[in-house]
Amino acid sequence: MLISTLGSYVLLMIETFKRPDKGSVFRKQLMFEFQGLGIESLGIVLFISAFTGGIVALQTAYNIDSPLIPLTTVGFAVRQSIVLEFSPTIISLILAGKVGSRIASEIGTMKVTEQIDALKIMGVNPANYLILPKITASMIINPFLIILSIFVSIFGGWVAVSLSGIVSTQDFITGIRWDFDSFTILYAIIKTIVFAFIITSVSGYYGYNTAGGALDVGKSSTKAVVASSIIIIIFDLILTQLLLV
Repeated sequence: MLISTLGSYVLLMIETFKRPDKGSVFRKQLMFEFQGLGIESLGIVLFISAFTGGIVALQTAYNIDSPLIPLTTVGFAVRQSIVLEFSPTIISLILAGKVGSRIASEIGTMKVTEQIDALKIMGVNPANYLILPKITASMIINPFLIILSIFVSIFGGWVAVSLSGIVSTQDFITGIRWDFDSFTILYAIIKTIVFAFIITSVSGYYGYNTAGGALDVGKSSTKAVVASSIIIIIFDLILTQLLLV
């Protein structure tokens, strides 16, 4: 079953990554997907990032009991947690639920209503027309969302500790700047691009292979979110091992 699914996925990706028949149509679809997959996800990304940054900062500060540990550790811990794991991975998991279900439902609905068959009859490659713009748009826009998430999360952490008076602004900023390695940002962007491909391609696969009626569209959407989340976690471990260890 797994081998069959993997083979079907690879064949669909081969069809997806063929050259678009019309560049103008592809660009139009790409702009549409930037809006649907990226801009419309901005609100939830920023909201969750701000509050999570504050939570991480407060939890770190409250768990520093020893006077031997400097308060600058709070800023350092927030920066590392946000850049290395929260923004690229947790936000991608959230997008897998929001964006992945949208893609699977949209394509699945087209499949059960025979719109995809109609595209085939008109000589259009439906995989290329429907899935490629989504993959391309997500791989381009998601890194910008993650960079914004990093800045907003750190800002949220600063606001939380400043308002509570636990850590001074100077200590927090010193901790953020301490031993900073720019490669961690590159690492976060690489993970984000890989995760963006996983979310859109896996969701597109499940939507494209939907069979039945409206109930099956919902099932495909659920399968897409679950499968994307599992694969993201697996590749998170793989990429960490390859890039950091």
